[in-house]
Amino acid sequence: MAPSRLIGDYLAELSAQLPAPVVAELADGLDQTRRRDLDQGLGADAAATAAVAEFGDPRVVLAAFTRASPARRAARRLLATGPVVGACWGAALILNRAWTWPVLPVGARILIGAALITVIGLLAAAAFGRRYRPAVRAGAAGCLGITALDATMLAVIVLAAPAVIWPIIVAMTASAARITFTAHSLRSVLSA
Repeated sequence: MAPSRLIGDYLAELSAQLPAPVVAELADGLDQTRRRDLDQGLGADAAATAAVAEFGDPRVVLAAFTRASPARRAARRLLATGPVVGACWGAALILNRAWTWPVLPVGARILIGAALITVIGLLAAAAFGRRYRPAVRAGAAGCLGITALDATMLAVIVLAAPAVIWPIIVAMTASAARITFTAHSLRSVLSA
């Protein structure tokens, strides 16, 4: 028996935001629900209407998937831990008088600052976004950006630090841990 137009429209609305495998699984569930209702004596249109009603409004379904998104979880964790890692780097750079290092020109420092602001914006968009696909895209870009920033800080320290003092070791460890976490999270984000 062919699926109803109502179910097709329902799935089309979901497929505009959700990944194809998720929509396929939802389609299977809708079909099973529709068949169950047909077996209980409902007509084709009534069974389709009952199946769609049981699954709920597509906006509610999309909101639930967005809230459960790995991108959203990763972005929120990175936003929560960001100030701690930033404070480690701030203390390390201040105690090591980084402003006296000749390695990074002013333009590079401005670029790193602008990149940090952009990454924070991307992570905020992923953490608080209300649409699934934009949240996933922002989360993936934010994860890549924070990894690039941490790698840049590690490289700058290796190349420029006149002495490795304990605050630098703490900051480097925090960045290395965040790179590991972000790489693990990025796999989940991209597979979503």
